[in-house]
Amino acid sequence: MGKFEGKVAVITGGTSGIGLTTAQQFVSEGAHVFITGRRQSELDAAVRLIGERVTGVQGDISDLNDLDRLFDTVKREKGHLDILFANAGIGSILPLGQITEEQYDKTFDVNVKGTLFTIQKALPLFPKGTGNIILTGSTAGTIGDPGFSVYGGTKAALRQMARNWIMDLKGTGIRLNVLSPGMVHTPAYPDLFGEALNEVLKSAKDSVPLSRLGRAEEIAKAVMFLASEESSYVNGIELFVDGGLAQI
Repeated sequence: MGKFEGKVAVITGGTSGIGLTTAQQFVSEGAHVFITGRRQSELDAAVRLIGERVTGVQGDISDLNDLDRLFDTVKREKGHLDILFANAGIGSILPLGQITEEQYDKTFDVNVKGTLFTIQKALPLFPKGTGNIILTGSTAGTIGDPGFSVYGGTKAALRQMARNWIMDLKGTGIRLNVLSPGMVHTPAYPDLFGEALNEVLKSAKDSVPLSRLGRAEEIAKAVMFLASEESSYVNGIELFVDGGLAQI
């Protein structure tokens, strides 16, 4: 019997990196997991990799119709939801002076609007008196980095929203926490950093107190903790899993 035996989890952005690894962890502990992804081919590959107790639902969290389809599928197939890992997000690097309206709109639409309505549309599916929501934040919402103002702004917005949401959820039994990874080498890194990737990886040894990047498995373990009864009195926190990056 796994610690999430019989539980139902939704993971947005579950086709690669942190989302995919976390989905695998939940399934290994007995949960049935619904994962989302924008690209059907990548979603199909992730479902095949996970192998059991998984349902893939294609969609973009910034599209409210796609979110309705996601939670309609959960309701039809399982009838309820126990755990929501609102993980989907995007980012790109542009310094002040080069920021475009397109970058701003797209990043805030996915990271802020998409996350907000993912959570709001999931609420009716949580059984009365229980539920667990984890948001993916980032150290970029706390510390400054060149070119990261738009992305960091979205993550800072989510952190502040979480402070308000736990008050909105008071009395429901639903816990909501923010998990903020630091530098974690995921498949998104080549697109994010481009030609500067090797320099970024090398600089991690100097900037991170543990002198290395994190692994997706390490983030997944922290998600599992926040989703479990082991953290039953933890609510509204921002848990940094960053090797100490944002703590200095």
